[in-house]
Amino acid sequence: GRAGGTGGTGGTGGGRSARDDAPKDATEGWGTRWARFVLRRPLPVLLLGVVGLGALALPMTDLRLGNPGDEAKPVSTTERRAYDALAEAFGPGFNGPLSIVVDARGTADAKDAVRTVARRIGDTGGIVSVSPARFNEAGDTAVFQAVPSTAPTDERTKDLVTSIREERPEIVSGTGVTFAVTGTTALDIDIAGKVQSALVPYLTVVVGLAVVLLLLVFRSLLVPLKAAAGYLLSVLASLGVVVLVFQQGHGAGLLGAEHTGPIMSLMPIFLVGIVFGLAMDYEVFLVSRMREAYVHGRTPGESVTEGFRHSARVVAAAALIMVAVFAGFVSEDDSMIKMIGFGLASAVLLDAFVVRMALVPAVLALLGHRAWWLPARLDRLLPRVDVEGEALHRRPAGTDTPPSGTVAPREVSRT
Repeated sequence: GRAGGTGGTGGTGGGRSARDDAPKDATEGWGTRWARFVLRRPLPVLLLGVVGLGALALPMTDLRLGNPGDEAKPVSTTERRAYDALAEAFGPGFNGPLSIVVDARGTADAKDAVRTVARRIGDTGGIVSVSPARFNEAGDTAVFQAVPSTAPTDERTKDLVTSIREERPEIVSGTGVTFAVTGTTALDIDIAGKVQSALVPYLTVVVGLAVVLLLLVFRSLLVPLKAAAGYLLSVLASLGVVVLVFQQGHGAGLLGAEHTGPIMSLMPIFLVGIVFGLAMDYEVFLVSRMREAYVHGRTPGESVTEGFRHSARVVAAAALIMVAVFAGFVSEDDSMIKMIGFGLASAVLLDAFVVRMALVPAVLALLGHRAWWLPARLDRLLPRVDVEGEALHRRPAGTDTPPSGTVAPREVSRT
């Protein structure tokens, strides 16, 4: 099971406990002490982390996407005051009417057919009024507005648009025309639906590429799978926190969010993409040092401690900087900027300090030598990616004596 090992000391651990796996260091820092703490209690740390992230991810099941409008702006703005005044005077749906475009080409009496369609749509449950139709110069295309009884971002408005489109054959029956539902409200609903349906394939592609790349770098089967699973947990948990605050309203007042509603449609795309890059950076920072220690003869426990001794401060500092930067956007008045900043700050915080700092060492401690196992056939098929530069320290066979006129290179010792 030692892929690429050098057969150094401590290969099997010799029955040493996890407490003794880590080499002693008189000047050990908090990273070393934390790694030893996790090595002594890997299962409780793993269970606590997974259960905690899973609980935070639960609100994700209620995710509703949309594009918040003037209703999400602070009440101090004129746009929000105008929105509230119109909603109070004419109903919440007045701020988001549906545009109905009727194609009446080929119909003998276009005006009568359009009136029939407008009347049938007006009779649909959830529609409070229909405006007079306006025709183009040719008289074969008309447009009118249908005002729903609910707000543009209300889930019932989405159901209403879906219902009108599904009932299109019945509405146009006997008229010889056809129509389409459009307008800002319908477009926002369509965009949200497209993004939500593409979220799972998008995540699958991103996670799949991450597994392939980490497989090449670490020459291990389980380490990339562990990294991908941790990334998914942190992304889902951060989306769950965003839903909890900005959609369900828990703690929204503490962040200055004056309106709750659907999550911005592009929020999951931003979150998945940006957090992927940061999460993989933290993974490589930590685990590459662990692998280097392992292939040079350290035990699994010693390798984990070695990785934290040299990389924990870098990861923690980088994560805190990114959290501070993203958290700065929470102070903005614009609800979308506030949402993006809060979501990214939460994601980086959870990924760096829960997934990378706690779940990664716990899983590696439980797996032991199996963490670095790679099937022999897969090992032969995968191209070699020499991240640590090991090839530079290997002298090819038959070159012990340098040719005349050359100077033999000095051996480079690893620290």
